[in-house]
Amino acid sequence: MNKIESALLAFFKNTNDKTIVVAYSGGVDSQVLLAALSTLKQQKQLTNPILVCHVNHGLSTNASAWQQFATEQCQQFELPLTIHQLALKKLPQQSLEAIARDARYQCLIETNVEPAFIVTGHHQNDQTETFLLALKRGAGLKGLSSMAQQTSLAQHSLVRPLLAISREYIVTYAQHRRLDWIEDESNEDQTFDRNFIRHTIAPELFSRWPSFNQTLSRSVGHCQDAQLLLNEIAEEDFNKVSFSSEVLSIPMLLSLSALRFNNVIRFFLAKHDKLMPSSAQLMQITQQLHANSDKNPCVQIATYCLRRYQQKLYLTDNFVDVSEWSRKIGVTLEDKKIELPDNLGNIQFSVVDGESDIVNNDFAANDSHQYIDIIAPKAEQTVSVRFSHDNPKCLPHFRDKSRALKKILQEAKIPTWQRQRIPFVYYDETLVAALGLFVCKNHIPQPEDSKLTLVWLEHK
Repeated sequence: MNKIESALLAFFKNTNDKTIVVAYSGGVDSQVLLAALSTLKQQKQLTNPILVCHVNHGLSTNASAWQQFATEQCQQFELPLTIHQLALKKLPQQSLEAIARDARYQCLIETNVEPAFIVTGHHQNDQTETFLLALKRGAGLKGLSSMAQQTSLAQHSLVRPLLAISREYIVTYAQHRRLDWIEDESNEDQTFDRNFIRHTIAPELFSRWPSFNQTLSRSVGHCQDAQLLLNEIAEEDFNKVSFSSEVLSIPMLLSLSALRFNNVIRFFLAKHDKLMPSSAQLMQITQQLHANSDKNPCVQIATYCLRRYQQKLYLTDNFVDVSEWSRKIGVTLEDKKIELPDNLGNIQFSVVDGESDIVNNDFAANDSHQYIDIIAPKAEQTVSVRFSHDNPKCLPHFRDKSRALKKILQEAKIPTWQRQRIPFVYYDETLVAALGLFVCKNHIPQPEDSKLTLVWLEHK
């Protein structure tokens, strides 16, 4: 048996009930993968269900022809095909190649609901190119580890069974089987770094050192082993420094060596699929953790932030300033709903007479819902929701004496950025409630009062 079919058999041994989703472009790599899997299936050496996924990115004038080719090939191999047609849009400072890759993986994820193997035709030459690209970027061990043979992708396993096989062997297999395949004209464009390495750099390396692919694969394996060891250390450190999945202890972080500090921060961010910080950004994070105790510094990286508050390091989104946002609810409150800005959810309003299910006006949590009752406004009063305030004195339901709102929020130990994202409910210019926190005592309804019930559904 040839090396390709042997590699596939060895990989999928004892996985008979798990579906194989083939990432199929029609190029020689995926064509050989499809043909080899089909052969094993017909010979009953593989019993896994096989699905084929072709993504039409719409980026080439040949995209429709490639889609038709995929259809014909799957008919020939008698395998079910799912086609996804995309309309990609590139925003400023975005890589079209990265957008296409992310969209392609999302399509592969959606092809099968149950956990499956998503199989690609990546081979040894692809691994070499990935390593050299990482080297060019100045990547660390994680980047130099290049492509793993198996990794998680949503509920699935993304697998690359052919990583130990060269492209030359794959082409020879295709020619021996007299397979047809398509050639993507963009693969010749050397303005793309990967193509430059493939067509200009790699041939020189292979000419000088014929076994370069194999020796580089060993180096990749060493990097992967070292990265696994770093992950084990990071897991231990993370368990010591974490308050929750998104909050870390600053004193515990600062007790680590600089190397372990950087390692656990990268591990922390990787758990949330965040872009890795540069060395300069890691240094900035360290410096900000040593800032004066009266400061609440923030380091922004791409679309997220690391924020310090009371000896804790919080991972948050890069929030939009909502301080100027406000909405007047209008005269009719029954079943009124408003959408809050910056993914903060929505609030449903309704007027209720008689007893409420919510006791003492404490917020009742139901998943991401929060409920609250307030004395219904008078007919002449305007109800509004805002995020700004002029620091009024107020008397929350849990206090005995009035105090300035800022002091109340400080007492509640609410991080500074969260204080700016609390929806405040006003009757005219009087603060009556802070959603998620309190109702002012003189607006707590008695059994005989009409009530304004608010349901805040936060987007998670």
